[in-house]
Amino acid sequence: MPATPSCWTRRSGRRVADESPGARAYRRGFRQKNKRDDYALDLFQEARAKLASDPGRVGQILGELSRLYNPLTDGPIVDLPTRAAIMARLEAGRPDEAGALLDRRYELYAPIDDAEREGPGTPEG
Repeated sequence: MPATPSCWTRRSGRRVADESPGARAYRRGFRQKNKRDDYALDLFQEARAKLASDPGRVGQILGELSRLYNPLTDGPIVDLPTRAAIMARLEAGRPDEAGALLDRRYELYAPIDDAEREGPGTPEG
């Protein structure tokens, strides 16, 4: 039986593990993904809305986001230290600071490109 190439080796002979997480994400079409259909973005939106009113639910959402993968950072969408920092700020009654931390993780997961920054219908040029 002839040897078949490993699923971890590209045809060029370069190992997939040698690529940066960002390169892997773009190669897989991460940027073409319709962001409105992204479950993690819905979770971010819900967490943002409940920062001041329901810290328990925010903790559940952060737990879910910590189990989801961010290919741009090659790790969880919300890492455990950030999750703990957000929850500590909520428990201390500082939802604005918690929101700033949440926003930083959002930007790492769904960076805004130039087309989105200008907005739809903005004339180019």
